[in-house]
Amino acid sequence: MVGGGQLARMTHEAGIPLGIRFKVLSDTPQDSAAQVVTDVTVGDYRDLETLRAFAAGCDVITFDHEHVPTGHLRALEADGIAVRPGPDALVHAQDKGVMRARLAEIGVPCPRNRLVSDPADVARFAAESGTPPRRGSGEGFPVVLKTVRGGYDGKGVWIVRSEADAAEPFLAGVPVLAEEKVDFVRELAANVVRSPHGQAVAYPVVESVQVDGVCDTVIAPAPGLPDALSAQAQALALTIARELGVVGHLAVELFEIRQADGTPGVLVNELAMRPHNSGHWTMDGAVTSQFANHLRAVLDLPLGDPRPRARWTVMANVLGGEYPDMYPAYLHCMARDPGLKIHMYGKDVKPGRKVGHVTTYGDDLPAVRERARHAADYLRGTIDE
Repeated sequence: MVGGGQLARMTHEAGIPLGIRFKVLSDTPQDSAAQVVTDVTVGDYRDLETLRAFAAGCDVITFDHEHVPTGHLRALEADGIAVRPGPDALVHAQDKGVMRARLAEIGVPCPRNRLVSDPADVARFAAESGTPPRRGSGEGFPVVLKTVRGGYDGKGVWIVRSEADAAEPFLAGVPVLAEEKVDFVRELAANVVRSPHGQAVAYPVVESVQVDGVCDTVIAPAPGLPDALSAQAQALALTIARELGVVGHLAVELFEIRQADGTPGVLVNELAMRPHNSGHWTMDGAVTSQFANHLRAVLDLPLGDPRPRARWTVMANVLGGEYPDMYPAYLHCMARDPGLKIHMYGKDVKPGRKVGHVTTYGDDLPAVRERARHAADYLRGTIDE
């Protein structure tokens, strides 16, 4: 697996019962997966020869991030290495401009968007987009600007309210995508898995609650989501997986919106072709986790049952706070809630950094949500009782 982060760590965990031998290409020996996988290569995935040397001993290559250069992946395929998802699919998660163009070709609903060249072009896009002016904003503003490559967890994304505000995204010298700022009801995610021979499964659509651009809480299934809209979102994700040739896990981040006629609808926000934060709840809340099904897919094994085990499952991310040693908090959290599941990633604790997550489940959503929120906050140190 290329990437030694927490996704690789949890994917390795899912492979242990199947006797799958893992190799990890990690940036440092301290990375999350490097602490638990026995066969670790420390090196730079951006260096083609390092990548080739690592891949030479692998039956199949998969990833815990989207940042490996597309040309490097094509070189691995030319060397006869199975790369899953392949470069022709993965580029749609690597490059937002490519992704938007392809989704438009296959009729997937997305926010209005186009590539822009400078702040003046942003102002032209804002005027063309049809977004009504808002208090304190110029014509058509605000709009969302995204660097087409490299952004995650709110990084590489700006909400700009005027042409003057739009200068910063262009300083890096990389292409910039402008999108309308969607007036959405909430954020959803549809997680699906597809195998090389075309078998696919869909998990329940979830609600994803973001705080400062970072996923804070995931509720499975999304409460109050009409059955028809849930089915539409799952079908949309399965269509994207098929049309883009995805092998493995695909997360489709969605905006739930009110359409012009007042009916609910969805727009596609982002794609991720790997296990995803919005699917972490499946470790404890689904018959087969996203990590186990991702492994099954990349190894072309029959996929597992994606159905939930409980009426409600809530996942809350644990972010680092001012207390570097979270582990004494286990005593309180475990004693208070014996049904709580805690997953820590072996990371150094830094303020705002994702260092783990907790999962709760049951029949009473407010109670399940409160349990998850309490544990995440206690582990972080923002509450002490």
